[in-house]
Amino acid sequence: MEQICVVTTVVDARSVADVLAATAVAGRLAACAQVGGQVDSTYWWQDRMETTTEWSVQFKTAPDRVDALVAQVRAGHPYEVPEVLVTRVECGAPAYADWVREQTRP
Repeated sequence: MEQICVVTTVVDARSVADVLAATAVAGRLAACAQVGGQVDSTYWWQDRMETTTEWSVQFKTAPDRVDALVAQVRAGHPYEVPEVLVTRVECGAPAYADWVREQTRP
């Protein structure tokens, strides 16, 4: 099976999520990006427990494009310490893995 990578993050506004998604796809760093509905996150920040509403963004990319995509997400991210997670997954559909690789070529 072939691998693809899924890069995920969360941001504080739908408009920010949409910009991150569009920028990554337009730049061919991600084959697609999905903006998910609101999630409520509870976490520690500056010695206080916080709860905020955030939007999730999930990017599908080829393994060789991960570093560039992560750098772009971090550069455009509004948080001081953004969550940017990379998951390498086995793709059960070879045609999809091929499509992801093709769409992430400059």
